[in-house]
Amino acid sequence: MNKNKKRILLTGANGFIGKNLGISLGEQNDTEILSFVRGDSVESLVELVERADAIIHLAGENRPNDPEDFSLVNIDLTTALCEAIECTGRNIPLIFTSSTQAECDNLYGKSKLAAEQIIEDFVNKTGNSTVIYRLVGIFGKFCKPNYNSVVATFCHNIAFDLPIQINDPDLKIELAYIDDVVDELLQTLIEVKPGLLRGKISKTYSITLGNLAEQILAFKNCRTSLISERVGTGLTRALYSTYMSYLPSDKFVYDLPQHGDERGMFVEMLKTPDSGQFSFFTVHPGVTRGSHYHHTKTEKFLVVEGTVRMCFRQLVTGETFEVQLFSDKPQVVDTIPGWVHDITNVGESKAIIMLWANENFDQDRPDSIPCEV
Repeated sequence: MNKNKKRILLTGANGFIGKNLGISLGEQNDTEILSFVRGDSVESLVELVERADAIIHLAGENRPNDPEDFSLVNIDLTTALCEAIECTGRNIPLIFTSSTQAECDNLYGKSKLAAEQIIEDFVNKTGNSTVIYRLVGIFGKFCKPNYNSVVATFCHNIAFDLPIQINDPDLKIELAYIDDVVDELLQTLIEVKPGLLRGKISKTYSITLGNLAEQILAFKNCRTSLISERVGTGLTRALYSTYMSYLPSDKFVYDLPQHGDERGMFVEMLKTPDSGQFSFFTVHPGVTRGSHYHHTKTEKFLVVEGTVRMCFRQLVTGETFEVQLFSDKPQVVDTIPGWVHDITNVGESKAIIMLWANENFDQDRPDSIPCEV
């Protein structure tokens, strides 16, 4: 064991946040993870605290079968943790994840508020470096569905073709994505200072239950419509990743419609709301495809297997252009509005060509006018 490794104690290491945080900490070569999980004894906690260089206190009870467990876990365990830190005589940086429910008049919220007060008293007494976060609803991979996260429940049930229930579609909820929470906790772990600090997750989102359900259903439907949601940034990106993490393995694969004739096969893979679509097609040896022009549509062709020749002719001037493309020399060829074009397989085996078009195919207005080069 590398003695220079920083030992981080995670209480609640088997919980939702703990699993994600543990994976990220495990990616750091200079870190050793110490885990305290449900069922472990207070005695083992004391031993772990003595070895720890920093502590992230995630353990908590939010939906116990016995209401007294609120006190046992959220209050008593926090008390034992603070006492164990004090007994070491060291300043062991402590990060505690509370909840915005601490502002509410319910048993869970009251127990979280009590835990915060215990930690605050401990810091006032010892000056220990401590940060308390009041977290909003956290969502992401590994969160238990049908428990305490509506995002996890919606994602799981929709992925498994199960019904969801929405009592108030206009109810607005505040959310934070697990990766953002983990990043913030890890950064805080580096910068934690003496005394008590109230931390705040900098990146949060607001959405109604109705819009949340609608968005997750759209993720599911994109496999049949082939039209992707805008999943590259923000809340939609995070929700999409979360929804995908709930797919059962027998749904990792799905079929695409294909169209074929004596020339080869054409398959549409993915469409976007406003940036065109991606497809691929095949061309048998000696066969020519295309032989048309576009008024507005443009395309990009990339040969991934085989050898082809593309020919062009300008409709007005009659100017011609020809290029040969090889799969071992990746090149993109643009088709230009007002130029007739075709593509011929001049090799000895099937050619496969990737295709991007700047607009989704419209059967009623295909903008592909037959014409020989």
